[in-house]
Amino acid sequence: MSSAAVDVVVVGSGPNGLAAAVTMARAGLSVRVFEAAGSPGGGARTAELTLPGHRHDVCSAVHPMALASPFFRAFALADRVEFVTPEISYAQALGGGRAAVAYRDLDRTVEGLASGGDAWRRLFGPLLDAQDAVVDFAMSPLVRLPRHPLAAAAFGARVLASARTAGAGFPGEAAGALLAGLSAHSIGRVASLGSRGAGVLLGMLGHAPGGWPIPVGGSQAIVDALVAELRACGGEVVTETRVDDLRALPSAHAVLLDVTPRALADIGGELLPTGYRSALRQFRYGDAASKVDFVLDGPVPWSNTELARAGTVHLGGPAGEVDAGEREVARGRHPESPFVLVSQPSLFDPSRAPAGHQTLWAYTHVPRGSGRDMTEPVAARIEEFAPGFRDRILASAAIPASELQHYNANYIDGDIASGATSFGQLLSRPLLSSSPWSTPLDGVYLCSASTAPGPGVHGMAGWHAARRALRDVFGITSPPSLAPGPLP
Repeated sequence: MSSAAVDVVVVGSGPNGLAAAVTMARAGLSVRVFEAAGSPGGGARTAELTLPGHRHDVCSAVHPMALASPFFRAFALADRVEFVTPEISYAQALGGGRAAVAYRDLDRTVEGLASGGDAWRRLFGPLLDAQDAVVDFAMSPLVRLPRHPLAAAAFGARVLASARTAGAGFPGEAAGALLAGLSAHSIGRVASLGSRGAGVLLGMLGHAPGGWPIPVGGSQAIVDALVAELRACGGEVVTETRVDDLRALPSAHAVLLDVTPRALADIGGELLPTGYRSALRQFRYGDAASKVDFVLDGPVPWSNTELARAGTVHLGGPAGEVDAGEREVARGRHPESPFVLVSQPSLFDPSRAPAGHQTLWAYTHVPRGSGRDMTEPVAARIEEFAPGFRDRILASAAIPASELQHYNANYIDGDIASGATSFGQLLSRPLLSSSPWSTPLDGVYLCSASTAPGPGVHGMAGWHAARRALRDVFGITSPPSLAPGPLP
């Protein structure tokens, strides 16, 4: 480990760690990032997991927050990374050749939802009118007074109203199924407040101008842009270096940790007050994801042809079926009809696979720590909605939930959200505080997805923690510009 003193040390090079590092470097501070893996990226790496020349996103693939996150907007990510945005943000396969489709165009979506369309407009129309304010509220700690109280109230009221049943009370089947699929992203009971909050936010962004964009070349492009900016500012990334003890780090005025509360308790050890360390160990982790990547000799043969135009496809059937599967997972069982989330990046980004081939990204939800290879259940679920799918498979690669933690230490037992996303734990993530990134140790901050505002590739936890450290440690009260160009 490099022992030369620096102003700032960051441990972990996921999007949040890199967001913190870039913010500190843009403030004119010397920054060194330590990463245990052989390359930076955390949950946003891209690699050849199957056949040569076929690029797969190892974890995150589609990025609803990439163009909406206040950090990435300040960073001007859209000017640094090329994105493609499908006309259909996401869709829910319903069986029998039917599907519920969410276009970026809200009016077109409403028309397709028939009896549930008016209710869908009432849910998302007012939120879209105040999109930036809603995102600001959702990307801040929930215990703070919102800067835009009317937008916060509108968002909260819709989350509460839709959390009554799995189908959210929509007329007909399609709209309820769409919202259930969105809510299932949180890996939990779809009608819970935490799941509905995530679902409503994702649904709003699906109809926003930015939609659900896909980075050309893979999610690694986002990481590469952050690393390039950090290095341009004189910062450095040191890979293949695991940090097990705070005392082993080089001398620094501030330390920002893109790690889980459990890891902070271990790394801090006896340096941390006993009560705080105990609270960190009580932080709860959620159920898990199991991932499967495929190489195909052509597009997925969906029964409903609209699904071939969607960047993301939810395979779960009606809302009640989605919720039943998620409840089975919570009971420690593998559902007979699992919820499967599919991304089709090579339909929109030909750089992902050689001509004539397609890459398909998929994951399903499983009990935490599951070691089961889910290739066959996932393939069977896709086949249900796309007869002939198996005949298209040229290669596949599976990552069971139990192995995800070896890829990314923040994915405890396969929990890709780095902590259960219940409402209570979103409120106190990892503890109830208006500054959940601060720790009892002077100059030490937690900046992972285990802190507010929670999971997602948005960089906000790192940005929040870095701005807190700039103020507390360095007396810098005005955040630095993150826009491309020389330092101010």
